[in-house]
Amino acid sequence: MDGTTPLTTDALGRLTGLLEAELKATNEAIVARMDSPVALIPQLAAHIVAAGGKRMRPLLTLAAAKLCGYHGDRQVKLAACVEFIHTATLLHDDVVDESLLRRGFASANAVFGNKASVLVGDFLFSRAFELMVEDGSLDVLRILSSASATIAEGEVLQLTTQNDVSTTEQKYFDVIRGKTAALFAAAAEVGGVVAGVGTEKCAALRDFGMDLGMAFQLVDDALDYAADQAQLGKTVGDDFREGKLTYPVILALAEATEEERAFWVRTLEHSEQTEEDLSMALGLIRKYDATARTIARADGFIDRAVNTLARFPESETRNALADVARYTTARRH
Repeated sequence: MDGTTPLTTDALGRLTGLLEAELKATNEAIVARMDSPVALIPQLAAHIVAAGGKRMRPLLTLAAAKLCGYHGDRQVKLAACVEFIHTATLLHDDVVDESLLRRGFASANAVFGNKASVLVGDFLFSRAFELMVEDGSLDVLRILSSASATIAEGEVLQLTTQNDVSTTEQKYFDVIRGKTAALFAAAAEVGGVVAGVGTEKCAALRDFGMDLGMAFQLVDDALDYAADQAQLGKTVGDDFREGKLTYPVILALAEATEEERAFWVRTLEHSEQTEEDLSMALGLIRKYDATARTIARADGFIDRAVNTLARFPESETRNALADVARYTTARRH
């Protein structure tokens, strides 16, 4: 899909336009709940929030509630809760990965240090749980607390696989299902819960979010080997430098010659990299068309996600959500 199509530029804008009032209230709740008498907390939290981002996960909560005909305001606090869980994981991830950039800006750990980033991440997790409790629904608490645990499991699983070139495709999917897709799934599902729809529609929302999250991470992995740094918001090749075994590398390894496999073992397993190695890695990814094949795999998840939306009555919200899903594999950052 052409990255310059109106779909790419307008899909998110149309969805956010439909949810303008709810999104404004969510952003206000985020700012209010970041506040603390400990000055460093709102300073650091504001730094990462100011870096932007698409607000994809809270948008899913707001859109799912609207899709299901909900007219209250519970989804606002829960969307803020979802964003706090996501932001907390970003703060912790950047420390673990020693990342210096986040969405094109200096990462919080680069500005404020690792200790402050970890502790403020803990603060945001705590705020998220406060918001869950305030909502008062045990189903909401179950869904979002379970997602939080699954995210942590996914991150730990990634630690155990990221330098292992024998990691299977299935193990890789287990990692991204935990570290990325689980929160997409939970964000969508709680929108259905507050709307009071039945278990079948809540399950459909969960499935939609899960498939969308899987595609989102696959595209991120592809962009790390294909995107322009200014667009990507992080240094191109970060995954390679950090020894992460992502899907494009798994595809290249599956067809690698003995010499090429030795290259991946040296650079990823043994973390022995020279200045020329990223160029070599990019060349091997191109040789096996691994970025395009990764995007194609993401397209499969998106097709399934869009088909799941067909279980809901046609509406502006449903159509906008479907377009946002399709936008996922057209994006360039």
